[in-house]
Amino acid sequence: MNESASSNTESTSPDTAASPGTPPSASEPKAAPALPENDFAAEIASAKKEAADNYDRYVRSVADMDNFRRRTVREKEELRQFAASKVLEDLLPVLDNLSLGLAAAKAPNADLKTLVGGIGMVAEQLKTSLSGHGLKEINPLGQPFDPNLHEAISQQPHAEIAEGSVVTVVRTGYSLNGRLLRPASVIVSTGVPVAEAKA
Repeated sequence: MNESASSNTESTSPDTAASPGTPPSASEPKAAPALPENDFAAEIASAKKEAADNYDRYVRSVADMDNFRRRTVREKEELRQFAASKVLEDLLPVLDNLSLGLAAAKAPNADLKTLVGGIGMVAEQLKTSLSGHGLKEINPLGQPFDPNLHEAISQQPHAEIAEGSVVTVVRTGYSLNGRLLRPASVIVSTGVPVAEAKA
């Protein structure tokens, strides 16, 4: 009876050696399963196809960018060539009226007063056409001198216009949509003449 108990104890002992067919314990590292040769070849083929697709997209993108660059250059050149077409179209009636005025001036019975009035009307027509495109006159007679818009070419005393203000506009200035094209050339007052100031 003691022998059978001891044999049962030995069979349930934790120190008992594992049988040859027992799997390894969980603490031992497991080796990565090897891919079959067919799967490896399929992955290479898939990677090559993806690389070819990406290269094709790259080539197409480069071609698209090159076409876009050429189109932009062409459109910019066309814009430069024809940007003034609307302005010139509005100026054609002015040229027509100038031609009529010249023809009237060459007539044997030309009236000077009529010619002057006609030229004045053409000048107003020209100003109206240009102002419709953002051109604005700078004619600062009697206004304070502004170095940002005016160019002082001389100074002179004046009894009625205060010192630092414009006495005479020698040449009208112009701005286009708020940007200065040409400053107005002006003569600036130095104030009341000295002789009058002392009197």
